[in-house]
Amino acid sequence: MNSLSLLLQDAAPVISAGDTAWVLVSAALVLVMVPGLAFFYGGLVRGKSALNTMLMSIGALAVITVQWVLVGYSIAFGEGTRWFGDLGWAGLIGVGGAPGPYASGIPHVLFAAFQGMFAGIAVALFSGAVVERMRFTAYLLFGVLWSTFVYDPLAHWVWGEGGWLRELGALDFAGGTVVHISAGVTALMLAWLLGPRRDFGRMATVPHNVPFTLLGSGLLWFGWFGFNAGSALGAGDVAANALLTTHAGASAGVVGWLLCELVRNKRATAVGAATGAVVGLVAITPAAGFVTPLGALAIGVLAAPLSFVALHWRATSRLDDTLDVFACHGVAGVSGAVLTGVFATTTVNSAGANGALYGNLSLLWVQLLAVVATGAFAAVATAAIYFLVRAIVPVRVPVSAEVMGIDLSEHGEEAYHGNDLSDLTGTRAPLGEPVILPVRDVVLEPRAAIGR
Repeated sequence: MNSLSLLLQDAAPVISAGDTAWVLVSAALVLVMVPGLAFFYGGLVRGKSALNTMLMSIGALAVITVQWVLVGYSIAFGEGTRWFGDLGWAGLIGVGGAPGPYASGIPHVLFAAFQGMFAGIAVALFSGAVVERMRFTAYLLFGVLWSTFVYDPLAHWVWGEGGWLRELGALDFAGGTVVHISAGVTALMLAWLLGPRRDFGRMATVPHNVPFTLLGSGLLWFGWFGFNAGSALGAGDVAANALLTTHAGASAGVVGWLLCELVRNKRATAVGAATGAVVGLVAITPAAGFVTPLGALAIGVLAAPLSFVALHWRATSRLDDTLDVFACHGVAGVSGAVLTGVFATTTVNSAGANGALYGNLSLLWVQLLAVVATGAFAAVATAAIYFLVRAIVPVRVPVSAEVMGIDLSEHGEEAYHGNDLSDLTGTRAPLGEPVILPVRDVVLEPRAAIGR
């Protein structure tokens, strides 16, 4: 072997066992977020919709993983143009164990796997806007098309080699624009296009299982360490900072949300604490690897009241964003992306940039441009995909299915046997009518009267 060959061999990227181990764990942590989201959303809906709501998260992960392997990764991270990756890595052909162009210390295939988790949860996020009325098959079809024509191009814009927002210098450490703003705007558009549920505004639809929601928020918080700190793609100082800023942002989100509740309602709620944690986590996501822990506290506590106001404004409107995905992910995502342009500093990450607080006002304008471009693109593309899906399959369940419960109509299952006393009587009582048990002639109140 000549000296030139030895020099080239020495210069070749070397896989780091530590970095690889951390990203492997981070990918698994992001996967935990999917059942976490399922519990978070599932607890917030009525009992007759719990299974469908939870399955939307699990189903999204499955179908989008298939799409990601076939074409999604290549569209998002292939060379292509400034707007769209090529199909050179379709089927993950050529994506193997050697380091790839995006991370020199880990196998290329691991980078693809890690990013695929993000694609899956992005589709799961906007399911919260359409639960209790969108057909499961229509949702999955929409999700595959949306991931192909919205998520994947956005990932290329922001993270891909040659992506136009990346070239402009837009900062998005772990998906504030790519994941949360896109999913939040999509949720807003779908809620508007689908229209409200049959009983929206006419009866209270309270969460059926708040402990589920608290469990879900805890799993999301846990998994978010992989989501954000894993995006450093290595086990180093940037990952350590991202882990701490993630925790600080989430904690500040809880504090900010509970303060808003105490001022407005004179009491703090468990659902409010869970929501505040998610809002703080969303807001810190684009900034986690670029800001100090103090900056993270500021981002979390500033995002909470903005999302709080948006959520309560939506509740007074006719817009049936069932689980307030836009307020929690869209508004918080915008807050975090813009505030990244304020609090980012190269003392945390030399690969980033200084924000307005550190004398660089231009980064704030770039962040604003990224927010507007992401929101506009997601809104227009969502509308186009929705009408395409509606031309192929029915999108909404019939009114009878809404009344009976979407779990039964779409899946033939119930989360809780005897949810409507059918296990005792052998028959299903019409909504609003009393059930008379044949043995002891005990009259039970109708489900509508007891808040089901």
